[in-house]
Amino acid sequence: MQTDTLNPESYIEQGGLGRHETFTPRYGWLKKGYEAVKKDGNIFKAKDAIERLGVGKNMVNSIRFWCQAFNLIEFDDNKQMVPTEFGKRLLDDDGWDPYLEDMASLWLLHWQLFIPKIEAINWPLAFNKCNLWSFNIQSLSKVLIDSAQKFSRHHSASPKSFEKDASCIIRMYAKDISEKELEVDCPFTQLGIIIKGEEDNLFSFNTSEKQDLPPLIFAATCFSFIDNYAPYGQKTIGLQRLTYDFNSPGVIFKLPESVVGSYLEKARKLVESFSLVDYLGNIQLHLNGDPLDIYWQTLETYYKGEAK
Repeated sequence: MQTDTLNPESYIEQGGLGRHETFTPRYGWLKKGYEAVKKDGNIFKAKDAIERLGVGKNMVNSIRFWCQAFNLIEFDDNKQMVPTEFGKRLLDDDGWDPYLEDMASLWLLHWQLFIPKIEAINWPLAFNKCNLWSFNIQSLSKVLIDSAQKFSRHHSASPKSFEKDASCIIRMYAKDISEKELEVDCPFTQLGIIIKGEEDNLFSFNTSEKQDLPPLIFAATCFSFIDNYAPYGQKTIGLQRLTYDFNSPGVIFKLPESVVGSYLEKARKLVESFSLVDYLGNIQLHLNGDPLDIYWQTLETYYKGEAK
């Protein structure tokens, strides 16, 4: 979906505020919601959705939200929910990882929250705009509120909405939090992107190398970034942009530039669809084809086990 838009922040203006009903995504929810939509595109509007999904009303809404936010389902031209191409490839029974047993799939799903169509703007705002050394729900929600002021569609939203999203973000990703706050059923805590601070109720982003993030998965997100945020036809991008740009893989996975380069160098040895070029001291990634095609090829290579 390469675009002529040069400012990824424009997608924030078009995006929505979280409708997760305060629930973080739980084990089994994504597969459950995906399979339900395959059988009935109107499942979430059905009067018996509670019985068919086996959860409460608010959880029905939350499952729908997370399946959309993770780009697993979408509306078709008839306003019915249908599986996306990504959803099919990942969650079909013969798909890459239908029960999300591979940590790589969680990293890949995390990435989906930051590409158009953005269903929850506070995730990009938190990861891109929060430069605090440590934060709690209140300070993170203030960052979200302040960051949303520049977007006419969102600057008048209720502060409570931002506070709920700040709480959800922390509970979704944070490890080692109190038993009261712990989201035992949320698989994304395994990513360890947010870690507990030294003081009570304070957290920080983990900016170290992520040992369980496979190089091919990281490289695929770089190709996805180019496809979604670079001008149409662009096939070269600098390492700095992949590290520091709004919604770039470096920002979303909280990685320093040296680690971004290391991941790409490792991935380059496993796939032949891109190269790294040193241009006047600046490392650039060069694609040998369409970024979306290379994105799918790289994911296929990883999940088929050809490079594990």
